[in-house]
Amino acid sequence: MTERRPADFSAKPTLTGTKVVLRPFTEEDAPTMAAILRDPEVLLLTGSAGTPPFPDERLRSWYAGRNEQNDRLDLGVVDRASGELVGEAVLNEWDERNRSCNFRTLIGPRGRDRGLGTETVRLITGYGFERLGLNRISLSVFDFNPRARRIYEKAGFVAEGTEREALRHEDGWVDATTMSVLAREWAVHRGRPEG
Repeated sequence: MTERRPADFSAKPTLTGTKVVLRPFTEEDAPTMAAILRDPEVLLLTGSAGTPPFPDERLRSWYAGRNEQNDRLDLGVVDRASGELVGEAVLNEWDERNRSCNFRTLIGPRGRDRGLGTETVRLITGYGFERLGLNRISLSVFDFNPRARRIYEKAGFVAEGTEREALRHEDGWVDATTMSVLAREWAVHRGRPEG
């Protein structure tokens, strides 16, 4: 069995696509991210509705420190057409032994419905497999977010199971679907399983 070197999360790349650029965060990104994180749709789809917003100082500290993290990758999503920061893409919950990570992303209102999310997923997933040497990238998506689920499917993620009643929402419960993509699958389709 060939021994692989551990993933190096200390390098914070800039990943360029045709529609988006994923780049390291700076402290100056905090006000834009604060506005995005207060968007009602972002709050709903991330399961954060009803929680108090993060104080501005905490967000400044959070985004200023993203590049110092050696066990995760947080990148800002920039719309190439406008040059605006519109969201984030994150590989976190790194399991070194099993070469796996969790993935999450969010796109604010100024970046929706133009394919930015799909390209974001493909760029960071490709980086995870091709540069970090991951074997598995997983995520969880709430059932009231079919748009995100479709984006993940377009990038090669496969549904694995249901997390029943994973989120309390209004007067009921919402299930979540666990999805993943494996390195061997990515090697075949490169984020385009439909051709």
